[in-house]
Amino acid sequence: MEIDQAKQAMREKVWKQLIEGGGAPEDSYGKIPGFYGAEATAERLSDIPGWQRARVVKSNPDWAQLPVRRLALVEGKLLYMAVPKMASLEPFIELDPTDLDSPADAAEKKAATQLGRRVGVEAMRPIDVVVCGSVAVNRSGARIGKGAGYSDLEVALLIEAGLVTDETMIVAPVHALQVVEEDIPETEHDFSVDYIVTPDEVIPCTNRRRPSGLVWADLSPEKIAAIPALAARAGQG
Repeated sequence: MEIDQAKQAMREKVWKQLIEGGGAPEDSYGKIPGFYGAEATAERLSDIPGWQRARVVKSNPDWAQLPVRRLALVEGKLLYMAVPKMASLEPFIELDPTDLDSPADAAEKKAATQLGRRVGVEAMRPIDVVVCGSVAVNRSGARIGKGAGYSDLEVALLIEAGLVTDETMIVAPVHALQVVEEDIPETEHDFSVDYIVTPDEVIPCTNRRRPSGLVWADLSPEKIAAIPALAARAGQG
């Protein structure tokens, strides 16, 4: 079975068991699941020393990670959110809690778009914690998103810019039913997570894997053209 097919089979399995097991709403299929217990997961994440030390956090914009984004802003951390589908030459939104009347409210995707400012990597600060939405993860740290590839591209772009380094902690807040025992196939552009955080436990992952930057050979001309930040870089090459 090819890697893409194996990944999709894993997604299908996890979406099914998560929904049937009562871990997420029925409309979670095909998405980064908005799992039940996300608030408890954020609370558990807040106990990790790396989170407590962090001043700058980058998170995906999905509903499942809303409690984590809210926590970051309420605790006074600078927050970066990816623009959906990276559809901007400045593909991240910066939210500085010192500039917000109600930091907690700004964590919601629509509010963040209205209240934050769009920035490119050249205007960003180094990232202490990356929060990534995931469909499935295993205890070695391998993960699968919903299949669009944006998380991998965002992290690769930030690594290439020197903003995500070996000092950066990458975490996956998920429901326990999203943690699988099987191997998850990985390619050159995939990254692993340092911690899996569920409503019930924190799982340290020891098999760290990160790309050195963008893997251009894995990007189709159509994908590059659809993402302005990539198209601009390709044009400079």
